[in-house]
Amino acid sequence: MRELEKLEGQKKSGAVFTFGKSKFAEDVPSKFWFKNDKPVLISCGDEHTAIVTGNGKLYMFGSNNWGQLGLGSKNTVSKPTCVKALKPEKTKLAVCGRNHTLVYTEKGNVYAAGGNSEGQLGLGDTEERTTFHLIRFFTNQHKIKQLAAGSYTSAAVTEDGQLFVWGDNSEGQIGLADETYVSVPCEVDVGKPVSSVSCGYYHSALITGDGELYTFGEPENGKLGLLPEQLKNNRVPQPVLGIMEKVNKVACGGEHTVVLTETDVYTFGLGQYGQLGHGTFIFETSVPKSVKHLRRHKICNITCGENHTAVIAGIIVQVLLLDEKYSLLAWPVTL
Repeated sequence: MRELEKLEGQKKSGAVFTFGKSKFAEDVPSKFWFKNDKPVLISCGDEHTAIVTGNGKLYMFGSNNWGQLGLGSKNTVSKPTCVKALKPEKTKLAVCGRNHTLVYTEKGNVYAAGGNSEGQLGLGDTEERTTFHLIRFFTNQHKIKQLAAGSYTSAAVTEDGQLFVWGDNSEGQIGLADETYVSVPCEVDVGKPVSSVSCGYYHSALITGDGELYTFGEPENGKLGLLPEQLKNNRVPQPVLGIMEKVNKVACGGEHTVVLTETDVYTFGLGQYGQLGHGTFIFETSVPKSVKHLRRHKICNITCGENHTAVIAGIIVQVLLLDEKYSLLAWPVTL
């Protein structure tokens, strides 16, 4: 009983719980708190993490080989460290790509730090940065609603439904047709306002204001969920016709895609690690397939990594993943 009370107190305090492979926590579950503050947003890259608190502070920790922590060096940081240079502006949004980080502040500024080999920082060049640099393309007229980052890609959605993308386009993953990469933000227009975007490893997806899903980028393993005749245009956004309901959220992983509608969770793409949640015999599906074991829950959020998926139903977290200890967990497991 005391343990339950202690856990409940940790939830109310805004504790951050970490688990999974991590050389910074000796591969065991851990937790930490912020004094007189609470985390409101967390984003994880390949080996680094960003946390935004209720007071508008940005904390970074993890690997830092490209300066993606924005702390002015390339030293690994094992404990959450405040980015003091951004404290005067108060951070609203922060997202982590494979080796870069994007930040949006209350002043309306967008900053970037870290790896930049494909122009993913949006600064007009391909030089990495160890501190957060202002992306001058964005002005106060661009009120940012969402930021997203993939392997070497970046994206921003404005309040009025404009989608801007930059970085690697070798597989068409930023939707700019024949461009190989771009080092400054460029608009992608699908003929209607965009409400959100997700950047995977080498593919991306967007949702329009009326709930229509579009995908683009690397077509292998069925992760775009497109019809065979659509795949020839994979380098530009194409509508996913296999979902008839209004789409609320989308998340792109390494080789799979997860979609949340009003009533269902759909997954498609590679499933060899159980990340699709359809059981141990579904290794791949190129069409959106409902995860039947989640239908009895009211799912409110979805996310995924390279080879795993997590969904939230109220305060319940369920995961679909390959676990080294328990082998293949192809059905949703409650934590």
